[in-house]
Amino acid sequence: MTALVLDGKALAAKTEAELQERVERLKQKSGGKTPILATILVGDDPASATYVRMKGNACRRVGMESQAIELPADTSTEQLLAKIEELNNNPEVHGILLQHPTPPQIDERACFDAIDLAKDVDGVTCLGFGRMAMGEEAYGCATPQGIMRTLKAYDIELEGKHAVVVGRSPILGKPMAMMLLNENATVTICHSRTRDLPELVRQADILVGAVGKPEFIRGDWIKDGAVVVDAGYHPGGVGDIELSAITERASAYTPVPGGVGPMTINTLIYQSVESGEKSMG
Repeated sequence: MTALVLDGKALAAKTEAELQERVERLKQKSGGKTPILATILVGDDPASATYVRMKGNACRRVGMESQAIELPADTSTEQLLAKIEELNNNPEVHGILLQHPTPPQIDERACFDAIDLAKDVDGVTCLGFGRMAMGEEAYGCATPQGIMRTLKAYDIELEGKHAVVVGRSPILGKPMAMMLLNENATVTICHSRTRDLPELVRQADILVGAVGKPEFIRGDWIKDGAVVVDAGYHPGGVGDIELSAITERASAYTPVPGGVGPMTINTLIYQSVESGEKSMG
């Protein structure tokens, strides 16, 4: 069989067209105002600067505004917390994104958790994670929420399926597992100290690779008919999974690039529009 390609790039483009209409309606109701996403970049890491620029471009494509805040690399935790508090108190700002990673002197977790829950459109606060895990209303962490939106758009059945998540990061692996659990999948979380990893991967009806190592998950670990989601991206255009070995055996898979990445940024914008609608609507 030839696997179904879960095309995140096409899905993001389709969603952007719908978001344009929603932003236009908000503009008409509010006398020309749009939702505003504030992005905070501390330091001059080139990859982070690229990601922030991509997010700003996505805002503009749907008619939203973005406010780019660039702070020097020697910014202290206290200075960053003061900037976040200023944005929390600004009624014109509807979403706040603190670009990860921050320089080592900054207490990143304290700064994430300082973001107002109503403006946590990237889903990075402990409170937001806890509410999401308990099935309460919260903005989901952007990458796993983007994956869930993709699976839903392609009518991938989750209930009763065995999902294996390889990776346990606080902004990807852990929230991914909770989101799948909330949709009645049976979830196994694997990590660097998991024993017999290939054997556990072979049990997966739904596999999410979020380990951060190029093609770490081998194609012969994956059973025929699995749904394969690759959340990694590395130089050379490869992900965390050896996708070339499963395109004829999986039932569906996310390509790299063009799968998970576009839906991560799209989810950030989607949740910023939602926040704007709640505040301005």
